[in-house]
Amino acid sequence: MADLIDYKCLNCGGGLIFDSQSQKLKCEYCDAQFELDALKALEEDVKITNQNSAMTWDTMAGGQWQEGEEAGLKTYVCNSCGGQIIGDDTLGSVNCPYCDSPIVMKGQFAGELKPDLVIPFKLDKNAALAGYNKHIEGKKLLPKIFKDKNHIDEIKGVYVPFWLFDADVDANIRYKATKVRTWQDSQKIYTETKHFSVVRSGKIGFCNVPEDGSSKMPDDMMESIEPFNVNEAKPFTPAYLAGYMADKYDVSAEDSIDRANKRIKHSTEMEFAKTATGYASLVPESSNVMLSNGKARYALYPVWLLNTTYEGKRYYFAMNGQTGKFVGDLPVDNAAYWSYFAKFTGIFSLIAMFVFYFFVR
Repeated sequence: MADLIDYKCLNCGGGLIFDSQSQKLKCEYCDAQFELDALKALEEDVKITNQNSAMTWDTMAGGQWQEGEEAGLKTYVCNSCGGQIIGDDTLGSVNCPYCDSPIVMKGQFAGELKPDLVIPFKLDKNAALAGYNKHIEGKKLLPKIFKDKNHIDEIKGVYVPFWLFDADVDANIRYKATKVRTWQDSQKIYTETKHFSVVRSGKIGFCNVPEDGSSKMPDDMMESIEPFNVNEAKPFTPAYLAGYMADKYDVSAEDSIDRANKRIKHSTEMEFAKTATGYASLVPESSNVMLSNGKARYALYPVWLLNTTYEGKRYYFAMNGQTGKFVGDLPVDNAAYWSYFAKFTGIFSLIAMFVFYFFVR
């Protein structure tokens, strides 16, 4: 069986990397391209069957690596934040994608589980840079010098570990609801609010509820670049990692279950609420949400990580490597902020005076 470092060009013997645009392995030297299926014959397929029972979550994911399967993968460890990045031993100078500190090779990859799925990169580094430029475009409160002179320190393509949870739900939810009626006469404006108790019961299923398995990656940032289209996921093979890095999960599926349960419960309440129409408000009052047939799978999702420095502060950005959705914080020009605040306050005051003069006095 071939290791990751053994993927060589059949024409010139050069190293192959995964090309996000063609979705093929591409030679770095002669630009020859090869279908992944043509190289999959060199690998031994690992098949597992996940057994479901009650609500004992099945978290075995892709199973153990077979002997020699991860021989070409190395673990690189950041001395500053402890982050562990998976790559091949052809990587040269590597900086941590989270804190940008130099990281060193730890040695042979010793991950416990093999991923079930991988969503290949569809967008390249140029698309990530274009996404950044679009992100800062039109931001009126952004300091001018940041837009004119700032540059990206580094752009990295990283496969981020995710746990994908499946579960069946049997729920009984009671909502507090209101209906509001407003009318007026020549003297006053009247408002009538009626209160209701609304009950919804039923069953619903969830598939591929994502929770990132990296403690270094902010959960809110990963949720912000969702959704990923898991229908485009492929069975994992190390060939997809060629030319990229992959973060090694440090949050287990078991430790992610609580977050997944809360997300499934909240989604259930939201979905059931959609069946109750005609109310001004609908707020969950009590929820009895029972989960069954829970299963977790291990997947790698493509993310472009960017960082830049402005006035001594580091700013981080992330882009969905499949869809192009871009997120990240930006500095604010305080002078411009207060100028816009003063303008907004002035406009609001004029509107308030207009409403008072014509409708209240």
